Amino acid sequence: MINDDHPRAEHPRPQFVRSRWLNLNGWWDFQLDQGDSGLERGLVAAPLTERVLVPFAPESEASGIGNPDYLQAVWYRRTVTVPADWDGRVLLHFGAVDYDTTVWVNGVEAGRHRGGFSSFTVDLGIRAPGTVLTITVRARDLREQTQARGKQARQFLNNGCFYTRTTGIWQTVWIESVPETHLRRVATTPRLADGVFSFRAVVSRNRPGWRFRATVLSGGRPVAEAETRADLDLSPTLEVRLPEDAVRTWSPEDPHLYDVVFELVDAHGETVDEVTSYAGLRSVSIDGQALLLNGEPVFQRLVLDQGYWPETLMTAPSDEALRRDIELALEAGFNGARLHQKAFEERYLYHADRAGFLVWGEYGDWGVNGLGPTGHNQQPTSAFVGEWLEILQRDVSHPAIIGWCPLNETAQKRHDRTTVLDDVTHAMFLATKLVDPSRPVIDASGYSHREPTDVYDSHSYKQDPAEFAVQQSGLASGAPFVNTGDPVGDDEEREEWSLPYAGQPYFVSEFGGIWWNPALAPDPEAGDDILDSWGYGDRVANLEEFYARFEGLVGVLLDDPRMFGYCYTQLTDVFQEENGVYAFDRSAKFDVARIRAIQQRQSAYEQTVPSGRQRAAAD
Repeated sequence: MINDDHPRAEHPRPQFVRSRWLNLNGWWDFQLDQGDSGLERGLVAAPLTERVLVPFAPESEASGIGNPDYLQAVWYRRTVTVPADWDGRVLLHFGAVDYDTTVWVNGVEAGRHRGGFSSFTVDLGIRAPGTVLTITVRARDLREQTQARGKQARQFLNNGCFYTRTTGIWQTVWIESVPETHLRRVATTPRLADGVFSFRAVVSRNRPGWRFRATVLSGGRPVAEAETRADLDLSPTLEVRLPEDAVRTWSPEDPHLYDVVFELVDAHGETVDEVTSYAGLRSVSIDGQALLLNGEPVFQRLVLDQGYWPETLMTAPSDEALRRDIELALEAGFNGARLHQKAFEERYLYHADRAGFLVWGEYGDWGVNGLGPTGHNQQPTSAFVGEWLEILQRDVSHPAIIGWCPLNETAQKRHDRTTVLDDVTHAMFLATKLVDPSRPVIDASGYSHREPTDVYDSHSYKQDPAEFAVQQSGLASGAPFVNTGDPVGDDEEREEWSLPYAGQPYFVSEFGGIWWNPALAPDPEAGDDILDSWGYGDRVANLEEFYARFEGLVGVLLDDPRMFGYCYTQLTDVFQEENGVYAFDRSAKFDVARIRAIQQRQSAYEQTVPSGRQRAAAD
């Protein structure tokens, strides 16, 4: 349920919490600016005539605006007073604003940002307690602008698997007080083999004699601590080694999290800046075709989660709604998800960390093909790389993330003429490996693998289990199915689409999408009005046909000893796309216990791949 007075009041960044912060969600002044002429018309200072409920996009009903038209530009304003107990600098944070953002404070431009999925911060400088700040935000989402859009519809109406657009502020806005010299961020990398956490900080400036300290706690009790100099390096790094009796691995069965306190300590030993966080000790590794978690084969029963809600679109209506989606997936027998075509709110990752729920991080770029203005949906640009780096920096420390997938379905053949897509794919792949060498990276999920990707995958929406089995049978001989331009899965000219398969871990990262709307049953040929319903292939005629098809498709992948997992499309219906395990409102469509039972039998992968103990014995 949405709290109209103070929606989404929880701290939006659980891995980087300071005590002095103020949530700015709630009612803001608002103005549509369809001609993008507001700057010339003086809207930086002029009154705004409407109100909007932040953090919900103005296209959504929850925002109080509910205008699903193309919104070229929108304006926001709110006045806030710096609390009496604050001193130092004030940082203004935005979880996400779509797409091109300019921020003014007290009529003076304070910052700009481009990118609809990544978080950003505007440093407002030193502000005395009691200072009144008038924050004005303009967000432009121009139709002709080349930008990453994810699943937002380019046509006026929703269609197929394109959904209502999102413009402007759609994640939490907050301010916090920081000292003049402070921690900007800390990246956490676990090293399970050594029982070590590596913490890489970024400080705002260096001061003689200052130190960076990290304290790791388990069950509320400090178990390890380390510190290092912070006066010679803008990115001081330290390692905290856990005592042997305090080592506890994060896993789906036991998602143990350590609390962590980061401190910036001055030359006199006084703590100047303190941030609370948490971390999980786990590893992801590759052994031939096996993708291992903590050295063990864990079959990944993933579900595609697109993170939409009927009244709030890409923004969850509540923190409970984020947690509930993970619970729904677990109840249906999935142990993880591809977080599809948007950067999810950090609160989702927090709940995944706590639940031991495995997730793949992704970017909202669906349909890029580098073919110019006549391309499928959106075109790659250098902005993709910059925004993806911001997403990686924000999310790199979450243990639930076990892999990265920058691009999705980049359906363009490889040829001698280098394209923007070649360059952007290369840059995003390299950037991901540089920021986070601890996780596997898929250069592009499905279709064109243009890089020596760590994990090889394909998408297939074949609906006949027997045909699906034939299509996927090539993995046994080292020649797995590779996507071409046909989403159903024809196999011609495969060498023109992707680099050859080189024995990497392999999985089908999209399949299923079984179309079922009980209101249209039982006869698919009866001429029902299905303009508002869409799914893959022929929709099933009844529930029993659904279960038989689901079990057949899932069984093909569970029975393949070389397949480390799968990702079923999808967790919920989304508007007209009615192929979810649950309805759009999260109500039941099927017997969830039956779906869970189909998935829970042991996979051939888990039966065949040696465990860590077996491998150690063999060595």
